[in-house]
Parts: sequence; structure tokens; C-alpha cells
Amino acid sequence: MESASQHSAACPQRIETGEITKSPFAQIVIELTQAEYIQLKWDANYWKGQYHQVKQKNEDLKLELESAQARIRDLKQRLFGKKTEKGVAKRNSSGRHNYTDTPRPRGQQKGSKGHGRTPRPDLPIIEEEHDIAAENTLCLVCTKPYKLLSQTEDSNIVEIKVNSYIRRVKRKMTVQGCQCEGVTGLITAPPAPRLIPKSGIGISVWREVLLNKFLFSRALNNLCTDYTHRGLCIAPGTLTGGLQKIAPLFEPLVNELVKKQLTEDLFHNDETGWKVFEIIEGKTGYRWWLWVTQSRSVVYYILAPSRSGDIPIKYFSGLDKHLEQVIVVCDRYKGYIRLAREIPQIILAFCWAHVRRDFLDAARSYPKLEAWMLDWVELIAELYHLNKQRLKEWDETKSLETQNQDFKQHHQALAQASQKMKERYAHLLEAEKENKNLERIQCKILNSLNNHWKGLMVFVLNPQVPMDNNTAEQRMRNPGMGRKNYYGSGSQWSARLAAMMFSLFQTILLWGLNPHHWLHDYLDACANNGGQPPSDIRPFIPWMMSESRKQQLSKPLPELTATPLESEQPQSP
Repeated sequence: MESASQHSAACPQRIETGEITKSPFAQIVIELTQAEYIQLKWDANYWKGQYHQVKQKNEDLKLELESAQARIRDLKQRLFGKKTEKGVAKRNSSGRHNYTDTPRPRGQQKGSKGHGRTPRPDLPIIEEEHDIAAENTLCLVCTKPYKLLSQTEDSNIVEIKVNSYIRRVKRKMTVQGCQCEGVTGLITAPPAPRLIPKSGIGISVWREVLLNKFLFSRALNNLCTDYTHRGLCIAPGTLTGGLQKIAPLFEPLVNELVKKQLTEDLFHNDETGWKVFEIIEGKTGYRWWLWVTQSRSVVYYILAPSRSGDIPIKYFSGLDKHLEQVIVVCDRYKGYIRLAREIPQIILAFCWAHVRRDFLDAARSYPKLEAWMLDWVELIAELYHLNKQRLKEWDETKSLETQNQDFKQHHQALAQASQKMKERYAHLLEAEKENKNLERIQCKILNSLNNHWKGLMVFVLNPQVPMDNNTAEQRMRNPGMGRKNYYGSGSQWSARLAAMMFSLFQTILLWGLNPHHWLHDYLDACANNGGQPPSDIRPFIPWMMSESRKQQLSKPLPELTATPLESEQPQSP
């Protein structure tokens, strides 16, 4: 058996009552009751949990602060930075990208050949002669007069003349000159055609109002002020009431746009906010949404009270049943994903410009990740370049298999570059699962790229599909300017009119027609039909009209002249 001294040397010292023996700290034994032990264990676990919660909260706050700082940098860039996404910023001598460097100054470069004076063959020419003063036609020595030449020295100056005037229509009258019974005693010439019966406002005024508001984005109050300065005093309420009356005239045209568009197989879609200042039961606020759908032949707008996926689903449910495949180029909004899920014949082609924008925004917002982000931007630029080279050789009348050899080479290079990009982001995401070496924003962008990859690759096998949705975004510029200038629509009927006029004007521009000429001809036809749509609208539908008609309507509107009475001055109505 061990001796007492050996036992005391081998065992840790205990804390006796009132006495603590000197011993190493690690060998001191403390005797606790079971209740005290359980309480200590509970307290330890509690404070460990509190520590981990505080630590996690601190990490979350750091991420939130980093995200907020990134957002501030992004907003500053949007507010004060360059308003363009063209090109990739170049690296400076230190290896960092510099957003302020530009490849060349803006505008025409010194030493480059100019295009000369712009020809204007459609403008009428009004000649005016400038004579020489009589004292300058005599010789200063012998006072003999100079001989007048038949030739002149000509120069052109472009001017614009805008006049308001009153058309005083004098209808001739005849009275019965015989005694026959049962005939009309007084015959008056027929009245001048009017767009609105008994209205004193002519077709040209309505043409200018519609064009200024829905094509040139001018508010009615602004327009009325301008007209007043030109001598035409007209109240905004008068124009508003007239617009409500003539709005139904455009319904047949818009119906033809829809009918045509739903037979086509490639669309560009986008949506933006709009205001309709009318209280609607069950709806909070005045926020509406303006949707645009552009196909090869038609640009069509829809104004709806929501951004729900039901809007495009309802519209595309009317697609021609003979269409086996329909491609919709769009952004990554979930409403379009739902559209493709509910209408199987629709394939979504996602926009590469939005993916590129993700990397650019992150590069501006997270300076330490700038180089990594811009490397991806350069990879996307390579895809754009390869696709551009491929499209130079593309014959849209042939299938992929029957294209020429140059096209096939560029097509193969594009497919290889796309596969290389896919392998790169897949490798990074796979490594992230184990190493956790990517920032949260990097994972977010790469996961988005992975989730939408199938839609981003639609353009590879379908060369007719653009890589981005810039087409639809550009069609939103005109309504966007209107929203900025006159804030939206005052009622549901005016919202419907706005959508119709946006659709008609942008479709007319798509076909290269002159909106002034086209609109005047259509309103004139409506006036000649008693203020109703013409019975035959084919001469006003671009794909139904003849080539000669297209050529005619592509020219400026011929000048309409009027000769006021010499004894009277034009007066405002």
C-alpha cells in the first residue's frame, strides 16, 4: 500500500475548510454539490450561446455595413459617374482599372473627313433676291454703270415657320329659283370634315397635340402655353376633353397590331413603372406598370395596375397555335419565368447586359474585388465579339448545318468560349463549398449566372436572337421621358390612350414611316368618315400598304397653305 506521503504527493490538493494548501493551480480540486455543478454547466452553456449570438450578430452587422457602403459607392457612381456601360475600363500602370480613362475624345476627331453639308431634298425652296445698292453699281472713276449678270451667287439658309390660323369655311348657298313644289328651297354646300362634330379645332391641331404629348413627351399645360405665345389661346381642359373623344378612333389600328404580333416568334419584353392618378377600388396608391413587347413588325405597350406575371401570361395566351417555338428575350424577372412555365412553347432568352451589369456594379461597389469582377466583364465582352463575328457570316435563310465554313468556325469558337466560362464558374462554386474562399457578393453573382445559364445560352443555337434585351429597354426611353415630364396619366382612359399612341408611333417608326404624315392622313380619313375610323384601315397598316404608299408616307407631310382674308387679321378661336 501507498504511504500517506506518497498519496498526498500523487493526488491533487483539496480545498479544506478555511485552509488552502499551496499547490499548482491545475492540481487544485474543488468539491461541488451536484446542484452547483448543474448550475455551473447551465451557466457555461448559456454564456457560450450568448457569445456565439453576439459574434454572429457582429458578423452580420459587418456584412450589412459592407453592403451599405457598397450601395453608397454604387449610388454615387450612378449619380456622379459616367452614364454609360460601353467598353471595359482599362488598367493603369499600377494594374488597377481606371474608369475615367477614355479611348478617345468625344465628337469628331481632328483631321478626320467630315460628311459635308446635309442634303435636304424634301424641303421646299422659297427664293428671295437681294439687290445691290444703287450707289454701288456705278464705277468710282467714270461713274459708268456696271452690267447686270444673269447668274447669281446662291446660298441656302434653313428656316422654320410655324403659324396658327383660322380656316374660315364659306359654304355657298343657293335658293330655289322656280315655283315647283316638293323640292328643297335652300341648298348649302356640305360642311368641312371635322374630327369632332361641331368642334372648332382642326385636324392639324390634334395631330400636333398627339405627336407632342406621346412622341415628344410634352405636357399639355406646357403645350398650351407655347400655343398661347403663338396666338392660339386654348385651354388644357379643351384638349383633354377632345382627346377622350378621339381615343376610340385608334382602337381598330391597335387591334391589328396585336393580331399581327401574336403570329410572330421572337419578342423583346420589358416593364417600367407608370402613374395613373385615379382611385381604383381595391388598389392602394397610383403605381401602375407599363409593359412593352416588341417583335419583328410591331411594338406594343400595355398599361396594367400591377407587375404580376398574369399580365404577360394573358397576352401571350393569344399566340398563334401553329407556332411551335416562341423566344422571349427578357431580364430575369420571375414573372417571365412563370410565363415560360405556364406556356410551354415559350423559351426565355435572358439578357447578357444584365449579367454584365452585375459584375460592373459589384466592381464599383467593392473596390477590393474590382479586378476579379472586371475579368468576368472581359470574358462577356469576348462572347459579344465572337457572336458579332459569327453574325457577319450568318445567312438567316439557312439552318445552322448549312451555313458557310466561316460561320461554322466562328460558331465553334463561340461555343468553346461559352463552355469555358461555364466550367470556370462551376469550378469556383464547387470549390466554395469546401474552402469558403469567396465573398458573399461573388457567390451571389455566380449563383445567378448558374441559375440562368440555360436561358443565357439560347442565342448560341439561335443566331437570330440578340445577346441582350437592349431593344426593349430602348423602347422604354420615349415613355420614360413622358413620365418625367407629365408624371403619368390622369385617368384610366388616358392611360389606355397613352399605351395606344406609344404602340402606334413606335411601330410607325419601326417601319421607317413619317409619323407626321401618317397621323395626318389617318385623322383626315377619320374626319371624312364623320369622325369615325375609316371603313378600310389597310392603307394605314405598314405591312398591308403597298410599297408606293410606304414611300409616300416616309416623306415629310406636304406643306398645307392657307390664304387669310386680306381685310381681316387671324383671330384665336
